Amino acid sequence: MSHPPRTARFMATLAALVLAMSAWPAQAAVTITFWSRDFGGNYFPHAFFTLRGTPDAGGPAVDASYGFTAKSVSPALLFGNVAGRVERPKHGYMEGSHARFARTISDTQYAAILALIRAWDEKTGDATYNLGKRNCVTFVREAARRIGVAHVDFPKLMKKPTSYLRAVYAANPGQLVQVEQTGKAWFAANPPTSGIAPIDAPVSTPGTMPGKKEKAPAAP
Repeated sequence: MSHPPRTARFMATLAALVLAMSAWPAQAAVTITFWSRDFGGNYFPHAFFTLRGTPDAGGPAVDASYGFTAKSVSPALLFGNVAGRVERPKHGYMEGSHARFARTISDTQYAAILALIRAWDEKTGDATYNLGKRNCVTFVREAARRIGVAHVDFPKLMKKPTSYLRAVYAANPGQLVQVEQTGKAWFAANPPTSGIAPIDAPVSTPGTMPGKKEKAPAAP
């Protein structure tokens, strides 16, 4: 025995569900991960961040890292302002670094991070580098501020990337997701994707000391 009224109600409900689902926004977001590399071997301490994911509003997926550093390492760093630039750390350099914490951000916050990159880039903004006042830690501090992290000011740690990022995490309970992984472990869990770099910047090995060749990253 057929039941036309019941079938009609089912089909109407199904159609309404499909229509409602088609109106929902895509469930996607960009995650920012904050990194540091300690002093040792060929490198000065450094801090940077990674952007991964797809904006909620749509568009291409992103997969890029950005840091701010002096264009060259020289004694001039000790005496005031020098030329700086935004750079994208090489994969091998990141493998020898540590991912400290992460946060999923809104499209508005993502736009604020892109604006920060442009504002500090040598082609589109002010790329002045100062070891004590405008360095890699200052850059990630401003990134954390722009995504709404409440407590980001630790003046005594502005030359200590790892200590600074750990202080930020400790001072903002519930706001950030702790990662604390070596770069190798992080990439094992998060392999590189086909995402784009939303802003072009040189790919480099930040903070390499003059006269020394880049070494392979040490085993964790």
